Formats: sequence, C-alpha cells, structure tokens
Amino acid sequence: MIDKSNSKKRTRAKAYWRENIKYVCILLIIWALVSYGAGIVFKDELNNIKMGGFKLGFWFAQQGSMYVFVILIFIYVRIMNKLDKKYGFDE
Repeated sequence: MIDKSNSKKRTRAKAYWRENIKYVCILLIIWALVSYGAGIVFKDELNNIKMGGFKLGFWFAQQGSMYVFVILIFIYVRIMNKLDKKYGFDE
C-alpha cells in the first residue's frame, strides 16, 4: 500500500525543485546577458557613456558582471527563503 503522505511529500518536492530550477535559469540568463551582452556585444554602444572616468562597456567587461553576479546571489537567497516557506521546507 502506498503511503499518501509520502506521495504528497514527493509531489511537493518535485514542484519545489521545478520552481527552483526555473529561478536558477532566469538568474543565469540575466547574468549571461550582463556579462556577455554588456561586456562584449553592446560594448561599443555602452562605451559612449562614462562611469567613474571609464567607458561603461569597459567597466562591465572588467567589473560590472562580477557585481551583478554578487547581487544575483543575494536575490537568489531571498527567492529561495520565500520558496522554502511556500513549500514548507523552512526550518
């Protein structure tokens, strides 16, 4: 006989991981757009803007993608805390 509570836990865990993977993919796409897009693809357009004496395209290629990555880590932590509470995995 199948335990219904165990089946509910599995269903909840699958939904949790599906949502988790969705958020991870979204955040990685944002990071890729910033690091690859701003640092390489849109570099020439961004170089028309100066930030701290440096061209913005150069800044994104050298520093900006790292800052965005750290910010995305904090965003991920907040999202996962909310997701844990939503699915009852918080302790």
